[in-house]
Amino acid sequence: MGIVNLVADSFSGDGITDIEAAVVKARQLVADGADIVDIGAESARTNRGPIPEEEEAAQLLRFIERWDDPTLLSINTWRPGVARRVLPRGGHILNDIGALPDDENARICADTGAALLIMHTVGQPKVAHTHVGYDDVMARLDDCFAEKIALAEKAGVPREATILDPGIDFAKQRDDNLRIYRELERLHHFGRPLLLPVSRKTVIGDVLGLPAPERDAGTIACLVSGMLRGAQIFRVHNVRAAAQAARMIAAVA
Repeated sequence: MGIVNLVADSFSGDGITDIEAAVVKARQLVADGADIVDIGAESARTNRGPIPEEEEAAQLLRFIERWDDPTLLSINTWRPGVARRVLPRGGHILNDIGALPDDENARICADTGAALLIMHTVGQPKVAHTHVGYDDVMARLDDCFAEKIALAEKAGVPREATILDPGIDFAKQRDDNLRIYRELERLHHFGRPLLLPVSRKTVIGDVLGLPAPERDAGTIACLVSGMLRGAQIFRVHNVRAAAQAARMIAAVA
C-alpha cells in the first residue's frame, strides 16, 4: 500500500498539495510495486486541529477525478461526512483510523461496496494519547477487533470485506508497539488480512534516534518482521524498497 499525502504538513515530509503532481506520484508508486494506493487529505498529526470536512473531501475528489488507473484505491479518512461524499465517486477501501466509534462508516461501506479497514486506537483522532497505557495491549486488540468486526457485520459489511490494522503508534507507547510486532500472530485467529502501517513510524525513531525522513531502513526491518509473522499488507512511503524487500523475503522464507 503506497502512501499519497494530499497535505502540506505530512509528518514524513512527503505531502503534495498539487493534484497533478500527486497523480504522477501515485502512478510511480504503482510502477514501483504498489498494489493499493492510499490517499489522504487530512494529516493525523496532533499538533493542529482538523481541517474542514468540505476541504478534505474536495481535495480527495480532485485526485479521484484525475485517477484513471485500475489499481485499488484506499480512501484515508475517519469522518463519515467525507466518506459519504467520496466513496461513491471512487475508492475500493475505506481506511478508517477512527476505530469505528459507531457504525456510520461501516454503513457507508455497506452501501457503496467498499472494504473497511478497521484500525485499533483509543479516543478521537487528531488528539495526542501519549498518556494511554495497557496492562496487556494484545488483549485490548483482541477485544477491540471482536467488537468492531461484529459492529461492521451488523451494519452490513461482510466479514470478508474487513481488514485489521493494529494501529502502530496510535495511542500506544514504544513497548506496546514493539510487542505488537513480536506477537502479531496472535491476531490471525480473526481470519482477516492484517495491515501493518510500518513506514517511518515514531517507534522506529525511538529505537534508532532518527527523524522521519531517515527511517526507511527501520521501516524495511519492520516489514520483514511483519512478513515473517504473517502480515499481508504494508503501508509504506518508499514502495520500491519495500516491494523489493517483500519479494526477496518471499523467495528465501
